[in-house]
Amino acid sequence: MAIDVASLVVETGSGLVQGIVDDGVRTWRGIPYAAPPVGGFRLRAPQPPQSWSGIRFAGSFGPVPPQSKAPSRTGTRRRVAMDEDCLSLNVSAPLEPADGLLPVLVYLYGGAFSSGSSAEPTYRGTRLVRDGGVVYVSLNYRIGALGFMDFRAYSTPDRPFDANLGLRDQVAALEWVQQNIEAFGGDPRNVTLFGESAGGLAVTSLMCVPSARSLFHQAYAQSPAPSAAYSPEMHAAWAADLLEILGVPPSGAAEALTGLPAAKLVNATRKLTTKIGPVKQPGSLSVSPVIDGDFLPRHPVDMFLAGDSNPVPLVLGTMAREGALFAKVSNILPSTPQRIEKMFAGTDPLARDRVVAAYPGYPSRQRSVDISGDLVFWYPSQMVAEGHSRVAPTWAYRYDYATPAMNLLGFGATHSFDVPVMFGDIGIGTAKALTLLGGAGELRALSKRFQGSLLSLARHSHPGSDWPAYDEVRRQTRVFDKLDRIESDPFPERRRAWSGYRGYI
Repeated sequence: MAIDVASLVVETGSGLVQGIVDDGVRTWRGIPYAAPPVGGFRLRAPQPPQSWSGIRFAGSFGPVPPQSKAPSRTGTRRRVAMDEDCLSLNVSAPLEPADGLLPVLVYLYGGAFSSGSSAEPTYRGTRLVRDGGVVYVSLNYRIGALGFMDFRAYSTPDRPFDANLGLRDQVAALEWVQQNIEAFGGDPRNVTLFGESAGGLAVTSLMCVPSARSLFHQAYAQSPAPSAAYSPEMHAAWAADLLEILGVPPSGAAEALTGLPAAKLVNATRKLTTKIGPVKQPGSLSVSPVIDGDFLPRHPVDMFLAGDSNPVPLVLGTMAREGALFAKVSNILPSTPQRIEKMFAGTDPLARDRVVAAYPGYPSRQRSVDISGDLVFWYPSQMVAEGHSRVAPTWAYRYDYATPAMNLLGFGATHSFDVPVMFGDIGIGTAKALTLLGGAGELRALSKRFQGSLLSLARHSHPGSDWPAYDEVRRQTRVFDKLDRIESDPFPERRRAWSGYRGYI
């Protein structure tokens, strides 16, 4: 199909951008949605983007946020630059412009708020655009100490600091979408926000941010950890820990936080999140949203339970064995008996006996892993679904399918393995490797159903006519598996055992 070059040039509020054709879609990459958060703008709320003259070429991804150059799946490959000047987004649209405006999907990546970027190949969303007839947006947001730590206590009159910067970046990007997406063929009145892991937590958090309330109209949260937002006191303790790692006294904090190279902050954050935070406060996430009383006025779980969340249609769910991945490759969940016992001792000792009784075989490794996954992902999601179902249509799911290779490796249906399934990238990369022992056909069919539920939400404000809404009486939950099914109140014993446990909230 011959492409009209004029259809690749779009006018935004900051200037003209020229996109490219890639993998069967028109795409524009690296468009700034905010000013570079550097110099005096470091650790400050995002500012409006700078304008440019002429036509800006938008064929390459913008720099990824500063982070450890570890997992390639987060987009930190060497061919992608890394820089604090990272606040850009990407738009993809069908090759042939539609007669009317199309639904808009906006994706927020995961990575424990410490890693990730929109440059990851899986997040390009081309299959969603080609097969779903939507306009797709992905974006970079600040992570680590530069995006999700609270340094307000070290502000000075000359050098103030703001909180919840990563979430503020996401709001700024959603505002950009409202102001500009129609020029790309998207409908600003039909925006679906979706994300996985930290991205899913960002989705549920933004549903409780007043300034985000009018910026999206449906939400889909994969494996969110809704409890992972904490008080200013907890964040102040983590900020003090980070300064100690850096060897910076409180009196020199403002100058150091302003002037230190980003790499030093990244290295110190890695030590905080992997060696100090999980040991001192098992079950918490040191880089995370803070309940600042303003931008995020109350804890999201409390807001959901009180019916004060943004009343948009919501789909959310978790993997059957969320904790298995972390037990093998990460150190951030309380997946050992020692950390589980320390966690309960520091939060709610009275809950300990009833919770572990719901996991026969504890303190075995498998039961400990199940406790950690349910604590961080499953039970908080149950609370969100319960509260939100009182004010808006809500649908819950559990993802059970695992290929033979996933089971052989001891993962089962674990955290993040649903991401390529949602994006339809099951014939490449990790997903392809995990079907070498079989399951490719089943995974392709599941991908169509899983992805279809997102597209249905975007088009019709519900994930499918065969998926009953969640309510706190029947608690009907769709289980994605070889053959999908509806279960009423899955794991009721576990749910009742966790009831009343609030962790570090």
